Amino acid sequence: MFVHPSRDDSARSAWSVSDVVARRFALAGEDGFSLIELLVVIIIIGVLAAIAIPSFVGQTTRAVDVQAKELARTAATTAETLSVDNGGQYETVTTNELNRAEPSIHIVAGKGEAYISATTHSRSEYSVTATATNGDEYTIKKSATGQITRACASPITKTGCAGGAASSW
Repeated sequence: MFVHPSRDDSARSAWSVSDVVARRFALAGEDGFSLIELLVVIIIIGVLAAIAIPSFVGQTTRAVDVQAKELARTAATTAETLSVDNGGQYETVTTNELNRAEPSIHIVAGKGEAYISATTHSRSEYSVTATATNGDEYTIKKSATGQITRACASPITKTGCAGGAASSW
């Protein structure tokens, strides 16, 4: 039986074993973390990384495709503007004219950005094709009847268009 030092011998009160152990650790001071605590933290970080990293990889590919789609939409809007300036005709819808009318439209590959790689045009219809940095091609076509279609071609990866080599968007 242990006697508390602050008490005199006449008032003997016993300490339990847990009090002694608690006092020992309090006096020794707990500096740092135990190996088990560190391993648990490392495992938690590993699990979170295993969940997050595949998500981020997919988002990068998606961002590249979204950039090309946005460029194709901008080019289609600019083609409509050129048409208004030319009496409703699309004969001036070329890559150079699109770039002249809207300088944010890139027409040369490079700089890690999508670019307008092709246009077709006639009096009453046009198409614009934007190529993403991964090679996927997004085309917006307006027919003579006014119908607009969107097509995607993935000639390099064969999976960029909704998981396949070609689709609409």
